[in-house]
Amino acid sequence: MSFILASGSASRRAILENAQLSFEIDPADIDEGAVKDSFQGDPAALALKLAELKALEVSKRRSGALVLGSDQVLEFEGAAYDKARSIEEAEARLRQLRGGVHYLQGGIALARDGEIVWRHQATSTLVMRDFSDEFLAYYLEHAGDILTKGVGCYAYEGLGAQLFERTEGDYFAILGLSLLPVLDALRHEGVLAQ
Repeated sequence: MSFILASGSASRRAILENAQLSFEIDPADIDEGAVKDSFQGDPAALALKLAELKALEVSKRRSGALVLGSDQVLEFEGAAYDKARSIEEAEARLRQLRGGVHYLQGGIALARDGEIVWRHQATSTLVMRDFSDEFLAYYLEHAGDILTKGVGCYAYEGLGAQLFERTEGDYFAILGLSLLPVLDALRHEGVLAQ
C-alpha cells in the first residue's frame, strides 16, 4: 500500500524521513483561505478540518493509497493566525507573542479512497520569554528562512528554542506533525510492522 504525505512542508517531510518512513509527496490543492474565511469553529477544529480536506483531496485522486493530511493553526488570545507572508509580518508576530502564551493547534487525518479513516488533534502550549529587541534582531538574521517554519515563524528545533520560557506538548507537534500518534495509526493500517 502506498503512503502519501499531502503536504509540501519541509518540516513534515523531515519528521517522516527521520523516522525512516517510505512515502510519496503529493501536496493537496485546496483553497485554505476560503475554508478559513467560512469556518465557524475554534482554531483546533479549523486545524483538523484543514487536515481532513487535504487528506481527502489527494485520496480521491490516488486510489487505494493511504494519505496523510496535516495542518497547524496558531491561536493567540482566541484568534487564529495564518503563516506570515513577509519578514516584516513575522517580526510583528513575534513581537506580539513575546512575553505571552499562545497555542499551536494541530490537526492530522488519514484518508483512503475519499474517506477519513483516522484523525488526531493535538494542542501545544507555548510560553514565549520576554526577549529583547536585540535578541529578536539576532534571531531574524540567523534563524534561516523563518517563513517556512510554520505559523509561529520559529525554528523550534534550532535557534527558535531560545524564544521560549517553556512549552507543554508534543515536541513533534510543535515542529508541525505529531509523529507518535501517526506511527501508531500507520501500524494499525498495515503500513508499518506491528
